[in-house]
Amino acid sequence: MPKPDTLLVVAKQPAPGQTKTRLCPPLTHDQAAELYDCFLRDTLSIMRAVPDVRCMIGYLPEDAQAYFRRLAPDMGLSPQRGATLGERLDHLLSEALLGGARRAVVMDSDSPTLPAAYLRQAFDELAGADVVLGPTRDGGYYLIGLKSPQPRLLREVRMSTPRVLADTLALAEASGLSVVLLPTWYDVDTVVELHQLESEIAGPGVDGRAPATRRWLALTDWRAPES
Repeated sequence: MPKPDTLLVVAKQPAPGQTKTRLCPPLTHDQAAELYDCFLRDTLSIMRAVPDVRCMIGYLPEDAQAYFRRLAPDMGLSPQRGATLGERLDHLLSEALLGGARRAVVMDSDSPTLPAAYLRQAFDELAGADVVLGPTRDGGYYLIGLKSPQPRLLREVRMSTPRVLADTLALAEASGLSVVLLPTWYDVDTVVELHQLESEIAGPGVDGRAPATRRWLALTDWRAPES
């Protein structure tokens, strides 16, 4: 039998004051946690739309297993381990690959309108390439996919900077790895990106994208008052 493909998402249990704090203000800390809960629900729906993959949640904090079990009883759970984001990503990908996955892709949970077709494309590209990356407009990436562990690409790159993608590409080239880039997308970390998201999913004829996020944005008074 062919080995399974594994699709992972890095996620945190929403908590006021600890989740999406760069959106505060105009959001309150409670609103930011509520919005991220919607991001998670929509992201999990996107993952479910990808055929023939095993879906896994890499979660934080360690005691959040019960929350994620209720949220996604159909998905596997794995706690994130490591002091840095790069270490945690490497652990999740390496654990999946060494555990029998043919190809493993890990994505963020801040892109609730990401097309599921991009995720399917990531696995398809790994049939030939060593690495697949989904660039974001801020210089990072919304996903990375591998078919064998590559700790350097994750542990030797300083995360959460505008050079994450460029530094990862440079390390891949130095390591002799072939890379395919997916279409560029965006994650929602700032108020500017939140307004962009609202514009994308507002109005009729939006083909049902991000229903939980769309509903929350429509029903919640989150915008700063005009001066």
